This record gives sequence, C-alpha cells and structure tokens, in this order.
Amino acid sequence: MRHNKAINHLGRKSGHRKALLANMACSLIEHKRIETTVAKAKALKMYVEPLITKSKDDSTHSRRTVFSYLKNKYAVAELFRTIAPKIADRPGGYTRVLKTGFRLGDGADMAIIELVDFNEAALASAKKPAKKTTRRSSKKAVEAAPAAEAPAAE
Repeated sequence: MRHNKAINHLGRKSGHRKALLANMACSLIEHKRIETTVAKAKALKMYVEPLITKSKDDSTHSRRTVFSYLKNKYAVAELFRTIAPKIADRPGGYTRVLKTGFRLGDGADMAIIELVDFNEAALASAKKPAKKTTRRSSKKAVEAAPAAEAPAAE
C-alpha cells in the first residue's frame, strides 16, 4: 500500500532529486521541450507547474521564490519574460507529457514533456481551417481555367 507517498522519489536522496528536477526544469524552460523517462516527466510536471503559476505575478518576491527552486538566473529571466506573458490567461495545465515508446538500451518508458503554448506544430494545425470540398465538379471552375490561361499565352 502506498499511504502518504505523494511524490516519486526517483530512486535518489532528496538533495540529488532536487538538483535533478531543478536542472530538468531549467532545460524545459530554455528549450520548451525535452525527452526523458515517463517517471521523471511526471515528477517534473508537478515541480515546474507551480513555478510557472508563480511567474504570472512579476514581482521581486515571486522572482526570488522561483530562483530558490531553479538556481539559474537565465532560466528565471526566460520564464518571466517569455513564458509568463504567453500563459497569462491559461488557468493551469502548462505542460504536456507525450509517451514516445521504449528506450533501446534498457527498455525504459520514454516521454516528451513540453510547454503547451510553445508547440508550433500543434498551434499551426489548430489555426488552419479545414478546406471545403464538394463531391460534384463545378462547370464554372472548368470554364474559368482556360480563360485564365489565355492572357498568359499572349
């Protein structure tokens, strides 16, 4: 039974675990997407989402609080300058974990964790409207095509 075991210890002592999560959070903030194991991705999600929420309020106190977790001033600057304005209206759920399969060497279950508002491929496909097509051919389109080619031939 797993009573009162809220966090995954990831097989590490607390100091090593805190350093691991801080480094992974800095990498996620810097690169917007990283590949890791599923267990680490889920632990990172619990670690970084409160920091992103804290970054919505750009005050000295919140910057110092976030810096005490990340310990990287470039990651803190990126979080408050670039990420916070983009997620200002989002009420939560800033990251997405996508399972990618198994690692070749040891068979570990791998995943990609990414910031939701920074996935260009998903944002581009969501904004494109679907092309309207009809099942019937239009005689107007067939007649307009030779007329369009006539001026080009002259």
